Amino acid sequence: MLMLDSPRKEPHFKVRDVPVYGNAVLSPMAGFSDLPYRSLCRHYGSAMSYTEFVSVIAFLAGPNRKTLRMLEYLPSERPVVFQIFDSDEDRIVEAARRLEEMGPDIIDLNMGCSVRKVSGRGAGAGLLRDPGKIGRIFARLSKAVRVPVTGKIRLGWDADSLNYLEVVRAMQDNGASLVAVHGRTKQQGYQGEADWDAIARVVEAARIPVIGNGDVRTPGDIQRLKRRTGCQAVMIGRGAIGHPWIFQRRSRAEIPFNDKAVFIRRHFDRMASFYGPSTALILIRKHIARYLKDYSGIKDLHRRLVQVESAEQLDDLLEQVTARLSSRSCQAA
Repeated sequence: MLMLDSPRKEPHFKVRDVPVYGNAVLSPMAGFSDLPYRSLCRHYGSAMSYTEFVSVIAFLAGPNRKTLRMLEYLPSERPVVFQIFDSDEDRIVEAARRLEEMGPDIIDLNMGCSVRKVSGRGAGAGLLRDPGKIGRIFARLSKAVRVPVTGKIRLGWDADSLNYLEVVRAMQDNGASLVAVHGRTKQQGYQGEADWDAIARVVEAARIPVIGNGDVRTPGDIQRLKRRTGCQAVMIGRGAIGHPWIFQRRSRAEIPFNDKAVFIRRHFDRMASFYGPSTALILIRKHIARYLKDYSGIKDLHRRLVQVESAEQLDDLLEQVTARLSSRSCQAA
C-alpha cells in the first residue's frame, strides 16, 4: 500500500522558513529524478523533491520543451527544489529570478557534478575551485530572490584541494540556507568510499542545515550516516534507483517481486502520461534494469524487459517473471 507515515506536527528541520517533514531525500539525478519517479519516491517518504539539474544557459536561451518538462512538479511534492548549474554569476542570478516565478520553494545551485562537460567549463564541481566566486554568487542570489537558496557540493576538486569547509563558510556567510555534501571529490567521481567524517566536520562547523550524501544503499546506512555525522537529513542517489522502498526504510530483499511488478506498472503509467507511451517505453528500460537487480535465473526475461516495445509486452513479461520467481520460491519451500 502506498502511504506515508502520519505527518509530524513539528518538522525535522527548516530550510530558512520552509519546513521539511522527513530526513531522507531523493538525490537530483539526471535521467532518473524526473517527475514520474520523483513524485513516487515523494509518496513513499522522500522529504523533498529536487528536480534534475537544469542548465542555466538552456533556460535563458528560451526554455525548450525538455527544459520546461524538467521543471514541472506536482503540488504534493512540496517542498520543491529547482536545481540549476552554470559558471557565470550574472546568468545564474538572472535565471534564478525567472525560475522563482514558476513557484519553487527553494532554488539550489549544483556545485557537485563531476562530469567533464559540466565541471570542465567551471560549472558544477568546477565552482569548488573558487570559493570567493561561490560567495559572490550566493550574496547576489540571496538578494535577488525571496525563496531560500541552497547548494550541493563535493569535498573539493581533488585530494590536494579539500576546501569544503571554506566553501561552506562562503555559502552561509552570504545567505545560503542549506548545504548538501557528497563525501567525495570531483576527481573521485563515484569511486572509493564516501568520507562521512568530512561530512561530520561540515555539520560541526555549519550554522545551516546539512544534508549528507554518499554510499547510502540500505535503510541501515541512513541511520549510520545520521549518527556518524549529525546531519539533519540524508540524500540518497544510486541506492534509491529501482528501490523507492528505501524511503519506507525497507531493504531490497524485503520486497516481493509481485510488489515490484505492481510498482513498475504504476511507474510506467506515470511516465506514459508525462512523456507519452512511446517515449515512456524507451525511458522505462533503464529503470527496469535497476528493479531487476540481484535476481538470478531470469536472464532471458531480463533481456526482453530492457528491450520492451509495448505496454502489453511489459505486462506479459512482468507476469512471466513473477510466475517464475514464485515457482522457485515454492520449490525452495
